[in-house]
Amino acid sequence: MIILFDLDGTLIDSTEAILESFHNSFDIHKTKHPSDAEIQALIGYPLDVMYASLGVDKSQVWEYVTTYKEHYRKISTQKTLLLENAKDAVISASEFAEIGIVTTKTGEYSQILMEHFELMQYFKVLIGREHVSNPKPHEEPILKALESFSDRANQEVWMIGDTKLDLISAQNAKVNSIGVLSGYDTKETLNQYTQYIYDDAKEAVMFLKGRK
Repeated sequence: MIILFDLDGTLIDSTEAILESFHNSFDIHKTKHPSDAEIQALIGYPLDVMYASLGVDKSQVWEYVTTYKEHYRKISTQKTLLLENAKDAVISASEFAEIGIVTTKTGEYSQILMEHFELMQYFKVLIGREHVSNPKPHEEPILKALESFSDRANQEVWMIGDTKLDLISAQNAKVNSIGVLSGYDTKETLNQYTQYIYDDAKEAVMFLKGRK
């Protein structure tokens, strides 16, 4: 079995770091701030998509992304938390499956975070935004991750994530999916894209362990 995990809202809570980095970028560029709720509603999308959706002119989006990343890099480990049961979920999953990470976060910073939480060694692959041309909900990130696993054609593949982007990406890649309620989308939204929904990653992993 192969299990792929999303990060934000699935294994980690970096809401504080994300919000602070967004507000910092709007300060630097001396433009009106969006509300926290407006930013949170977009978490899971790539940064350029988030900024464009928040009203930043497309010609300036990448300048905002750059200032965001400069600040996020400084604060991410201090202002990111592992979600409750996330460590247990990762370790348990690694005992009966091969596991990886598929995220729209920058892969470099994602790896730093996973090393900070002493979890990176459990994962065979980490696919971040810079590793693909088309981020979730496109299938490319999942298919790219699967290239790292041997005999993947004969293994059951599952994507665990907290937003519709994760679940649609799984559909597009023709793999199984589980929605978790520890993050940013509602049960009603997740229900539209998967038949399996659990409170958190650990519950999802326990379900998969029972299938072995």
